[in-house]
Amino acid sequence: MAEELKYWFNQKTREVEKGPKSLAVNRLGPFESFEEAARAEKLIFERARRLREEDAKDWDED
Repeated sequence: MAEELKYWFNQKTREVEKGPKSLAVNRLGPFESFEEAARAEKLIFERARRLREEDAKDWDED
């Protein structure tokens, strides 16, 4: 299964898992590499910040 080749960040244990090993409610992912999964919270925060900025621009243009 393709998900088994991906990496996940477990928010409860604060550890990276290879393949989905824990409950979905506790994990973020999938990520392509161990390094990406280890930075999962920072990556998601940055993506959310960019989306908020894009939304703000869309509202400013109206």
